[in-house]
Amino acid sequence: MSRGKTGGKVYIETYGCQMNVNDSEVMLSILQDEGYVRTEEIGEADVILANTCSIRDNAEQRIWGRIEQFRLQKKNRDNVIIGITGCMAERLKDRLLDNHVVDIVAGPDSYRDLPRMLKAVTPDSPQINVLLSHEETYADITPVRMDKNGVSAFISIMRGCNNVCSYCVVPYTRGAERSRDPKTIIREAEDLFSRGYKEVCLLGQNVDSYFWKDPDTADNDMNFAQLLEAVAKISPEFRVRFSTSHPKDISDEVIYTMAMYDNICSHIHLPVQSGSNAMLEKMRRKYTREWYLERVRKIRSVIPDCGITTDVIAGFCGETEEDHRDTLSLMEEVGFDSAFMFQYSERPGTLAARKYPDDVPEEVKTRRLNEIIALQNRLSLESNRKEIGKVHRVLIEGTSKRNSGELFGRAGNNKVCVFPAEGHKTGEYVDVEVLSCTSATLISRLCSTGKVSGKE
Repeated sequence: MSRGKTGGKVYIETYGCQMNVNDSEVMLSILQDEGYVRTEEIGEADVILANTCSIRDNAEQRIWGRIEQFRLQKKNRDNVIIGITGCMAERLKDRLLDNHVVDIVAGPDSYRDLPRMLKAVTPDSPQINVLLSHEETYADITPVRMDKNGVSAFISIMRGCNNVCSYCVVPYTRGAERSRDPKTIIREAEDLFSRGYKEVCLLGQNVDSYFWKDPDTADNDMNFAQLLEAVAKISPEFRVRFSTSHPKDISDEVIYTMAMYDNICSHIHLPVQSGSNAMLEKMRRKYTREWYLERVRKIRSVIPDCGITTDVIAGFCGETEEDHRDTLSLMEEVGFDSAFMFQYSERPGTLAARKYPDDVPEEVKTRRLNEIIALQNRLSLESNRKEIGKVHRVLIEGTSKRNSGELFGRAGNNKVCVFPAEGHKTGEYVDVEVLSCTSATLISRLCSTGKVSGKE
């Protein structure tokens, strides 16, 4: 039977967004300081942690299925401790303990408490800590990087969300918005660069609403544009990305700052969710279709080759065919490079679940989603065809899965390029010319000379 532990081997599975990846790295840092060692083999782990996501129902269903697999680990080794951490832990709390498989339930703000919980757990005393914090940012903890290539890393600059979109569980699972001291962010970025990382992605639920109010003097207050500039100044060889932006907060200052620095990547992920004003109001997105399109026009007037990607929800509560057509027409007008597309799934506890019936039939949701996907596939192909003949500076991220003689990396606009290796390796910058494309990939060749297209 499970007993409290100090030290041993820990296995961590991560589900969901980039924020969860960063959280897993924070957890690993905390546990390593207590004598734990990471293993990638679940069968040899003393502690098994699943860092979870609650954004959509299918994400939670995957975890319930995984818990049944963890039951087999416990059956074979009764000493193993099973923990569920992250958003699902925060949302479901005690329910996760009902099946007597899970020993620890830890919400996103309780990772510092994991060592104590591991020591205290017994078969008759599972441990749970799902208290949300108004201050916790883990600013003083250096994440243990779990990436394999040592090229690109995530830095969390803020936690939580204040927007309370009617469909979203994030404010309930991650708490109120709080920004991290910029000095700790810049120090972490400098450390990554000194260790050979070539790229950093600044993360937040709504990264462009970042604002640090200095407790001592207003002269040291810092907004997102200023933070972006400070990280970009570390080195011109250190590329900077960020995600995710909220359309209501994407300021002119951020756009002009991006344009000023060649090492700030020309890509903005700008989730629109719907092209219908009626749906946007019901979703509590705090902007209109017209505002969104004006922001896109501004971005493209300042950074003409900027990649713009988005999120789209099909079949939200009360969505009509006209609302759906508004979404399709907005997608056409913007011409997104790519998109994450989902059909609406009601999340318990949200404003939408309390206030609006989930009244769009499943078959209608599916049909509308398929239309959105088909349109985006066409738009992605059209966008990529415009890249043919252009030269991009690419940071090599690894070997192509389809051909071991080819490498892949992303251009500044976030598009994936595949090209012959010819002796190059992961972590290098190369210039490539685009020869052809699919809707997802730019087929390219290495070139030694040539003007890089756009701001890279």
